[in-house]
Amino acid sequence: MSAQTKPVNQKAWFLILPVFICVAFSAILPLMTVVNYSVQDIISPERRVFVGTEWFAAVMRDEELHAALWNQLRFSMAVLAVELPLGIALALAMPATGWRASATLVIVALSLLIPWNVVGTIWQIFGRADIGLMGAALQRLGIDYNYTGDATHAWLTVLLMDVWHWTPLVALLAYAGLRSIPDAYYQAARIDGASKLAVLRYIQLPKMRGVLMIAVLLRFMDSFMIYTEPFVLTGGGPGNATTFLSQYLTQKAVGQFDLGPAAAFSLIYFLIILLFCFVLYNWMQRLGQAGQEVPHD
Repeated sequence: MSAQTKPVNQKAWFLILPVFICVAFSAILPLMTVVNYSVQDIISPERRVFVGTEWFAAVMRDEELHAALWNQLRFSMAVLAVELPLGIALALAMPATGWRASATLVIVALSLLIPWNVVGTIWQIFGRADIGLMGAALQRLGIDYNYTGDATHAWLTVLLMDVWHWTPLVALLAYAGLRSIPDAYYQAARIDGASKLAVLRYIQLPKMRGVLMIAVLLRFMDSFMIYTEPFVLTGGGPGNATTFLSQYLTQKAVGQFDLGPAAAFSLIYFLIILLFCFVLYNWMQRLGQAGQEVPHD
């Protein structure tokens, strides 16, 4: 006797129809509009001229774009190099249980609740030599600190501001990964007499690989799209020292009202982020697979 197959109800697909509609209006249609602008010279709302890939070629030759891309790459790599180990160290130092753990989690997460424009304003005041705590302290130590006039000081201030604002996110993710490790691993390490460094290297870091991958991707994408904080703090200056890709795009689209080049660059910007995230993801996947391989005698 042949087995009876239960009919499949396809009506459940209608439940996700609102999601597709929202995505179409919030992502697909704006993307199509940007693609349309990128191949046209918009002279006026009524007059447009098709130019093909001319804007893409013009944007790629722009020296200001090259400088902004270099600033962006340096900044994003510095963010990962500082925030990842600092976040792991902070997570390791946080208490695991009790009311101290709850209180620490709340305190650590406070900076994440502050809006981006407020963060820029806080550090704008914090770095001033006349009324700012950090600026005045550095001046008393004999350091001629001036984030508005010195390019290096401005770049380091933006980096320090981002570290202060977003390291707690890495710490919270790492803390969640640490709390998910079974106690049996730690018991086996104590029996073997493993040091804290060995426990970190062979137990904690491998078990946190998943959450650390999420932390790296989130922090890279967010740092690569940073705009509000450096705009409020330095305005992209002095010169172009803290002008990142998002500010370059804003200058093109809003400041100069070059919608064609701005649309072309926004697509290039989008592809750059996708490319780097793809490379980072595959690199971390390879590291994870290599760490899971067990050598045979």
